[in-house]
Amino acid sequence: MPLVTRRTRLATLSALTALGAFASLGTATAADPVLNGGWAPFTRCPVDAGPMMATDGLDKAPQCVASSSASGSIKLGNTTVITARTNLQMGTIQNSDGTSSVVAPASGALIADSATVPGGLLGLMCPSNLPGITEICQTLSDAKLNKITATMESVGTPSNFDQIAGVLTDMPIVTIPVRIHLQNPILGDNCYIGTKANPILLRPANSTAPGFGVDRFNGDGSANEEGDMSRLNLLGSTQGDSTFAVPGASGCGLGLGLVNAAVNLKTGLPAASGKNKLTLNNTQTYLGGLFAPGVVAPDAGKTLSRNWHSAVK
Repeated sequence: MPLVTRRTRLATLSALTALGAFASLGTATAADPVLNGGWAPFTRCPVDAGPMMATDGLDKAPQCVASSSASGSIKLGNTTVITARTNLQMGTIQNSDGTSSVVAPASGALIADSATVPGGLLGLMCPSNLPGITEICQTLSDAKLNKITATMESVGTPSNFDQIAGVLTDMPIVTIPVRIHLQNPILGDNCYIGTKANPILLRPANSTAPGFGVDRFNGDGSANEEGDMSRLNLLGSTQGDSTFAVPGASGCGLGLGLVNAAVNLKTGLPAASGKNKLTLNNTQTYLGGLFAPGVVAPDAGKTLSRNWHSAVK
C-alpha cells in the first residue's frame, strides 16, 4: 500500500482550500508561542487534544490549519463593518473514507481584531422616537460615549465541513457559528448580535481560487526538502457568503431592553438570509501535517504533537 494515497493527497488539498474560508475570524495573541520555520503559522494548533492524539496515521491522519486575512467586511442588515486582520486555527482529522472532522483549540477556533462601527452609537441607533433613547442620543456628542467596537467571536466548533467544496467555487464549505460583541459604555458589557444559543451561521464559499505551493521540513520546523513534515500553502484567495441570517441584538444597555429595540430598529435586525454579506480578502491559508503519516502508525497523533512541541522557541 502506498504511504500517501492519491485520495489522501486530494483530501489534504481540498481541506486546505476549504479552510481558507475561515479567514475572517481572528488574530494571534501575545500569549501564543513562537514556532520555528515551517511550524510558524500554527501557534494554536490543538495538537494535544484527545481526538488529535488518538489518530493512527492510517484510518485517521492529524493536520494543523491556520488561516488569516488582511482585510474584509461584513454587512449585517443595514450596517457594514470593515474588518481588520483576522486569523483562525484548528486541527483537522482526515479519515480514510475521504471525510474529515474539525478539532478546535480549547480557547476557541477564532480570535478577531476589533473593528470600529461606522458612525458609532449615533449611527447604530439614533435618531429614535423610543422613550429614553432620545435622551441617550443627545449625550453622544462625546466621542468616547459614541464610539463602538465590534468583535466577532466563535461560539462553537465548525460543522458541515465539505472538502470537495473547498476546491470549487460558489459551494458552501463549512458552517461557522459566531456572535458579534458590541462594546460601548452605554451598551454595557453584554451586548451581542447573535448568542451561543442562537448564533450567526456563516457558510463561506470560494469566489476566487488561491495559488498554492508545498514546503517540506523536519519535525522541529527546520527546512528540509525530504523532511518528515509538509505544509501546503494556499495564498491570495477571496471567499464570501450572502446566505446567512442575523438575529437581533440582545443584552444591550440596562432596563427593559429599549437599547436592544433601538439598535435593531435602526440597523434592520433581525435580518433574513440575502440581506447580509461577508467578504474575505487576500486569505493566507496553511495546512501542515506528517508527509507520510502511515510510517509512524499507530502513533501519528502523538508524533505530530511531539514535533510541534520541539519547534517551540
